[in-house]
Amino acid sequence: MQSVVNHLIQLQELTLIRDEQKVAQGGGEYLEQLNASIAQMAGELPREIGVMFEKLHKKNRIIITPISDGICAACGMKLPISQVQAVRIAKSVYNCPNCARMLYYPESFPRHIGIKIARRSDPIKPGISRFSSQTLMIPKLESTDKDGVIRELAYKMEFEGFVDKVEKLVEAALRREAILSTAVDHGLAFPHVRGVEGGGLTLALGISRKGIKFAESAKAITHIVFFIVIPTAASAFYLKLLSGLTQTFMNAEARRAIMAEKEPEKLWKAFLKVTRGTIK
Repeated sequence: MQSVVNHLIQLQELTLIRDEQKVAQGGGEYLEQLNASIAQMAGELPREIGVMFEKLHKKNRIIITPISDGICAACGMKLPISQVQAVRIAKSVYNCPNCARMLYYPESFPRHIGIKIARRSDPIKPGISRFSSQTLMIPKLESTDKDGVIRELAYKMEFEGFVDKVEKLVEAALRREAILSTAVDHGLAFPHVRGVEGGGLTLALGISRKGIKFAESAKAITHIVFFIVIPTAASAFYLKLLSGLTQTFMNAEARRAIMAEKEPEKLWKAFLKVTRGTIK
């Protein structure tokens, strides 16, 4: 049954990538390929699981969700210990009794770590400051290729106390890139990792002065890289953030504004300013 669970996770990832493609590229040449792959993978599921997948997918984009500290990562319900153990053994596919999503147990995966998690009593920050900070700005990336840039941004996020298990984070981001590059028009790229539980959606920004090729087939050079870690419960909101960032940096003046800054503090201020009207 673990193979079915893995199949479901991969299928869900493809559906989420399709959503990202629609938001960032407006569809594009890969949309038809994604639709065909999704249809094929859905058809390979056991009939009962396939029916459950289609039913859940009509209601929500997250169909199968990890258990994090005994809690359904999608809805936040505390699960009985017996159910957590059953999900871990994976002799069958189990559903959350609250949100009905299918559950899986991640043996080892990067997590947000506590020192950066805001308390409920803290005032809500405005705009992009809810998802990032001056400490996550790299105005001059040293790496000269995609793998190196992702690793550099991930290590920055770990060094500043936002996440752990950074190598697993890098591996997950590169696996995602292998499915379909996150590079888009205007020299932007959005490498990301889903399922990083224990905190909120978090973004690091890096600028490549010389530019890099984010995909072998890419014609355009990427200069602005957003590395994002996404908790399961924030997967839908990530699309809003992606839409806002894409809208912001379609504007050449916005791109020039952040490319001009060479210090983290000034880059952060420029980032706040150009996203003020698009990231709420």
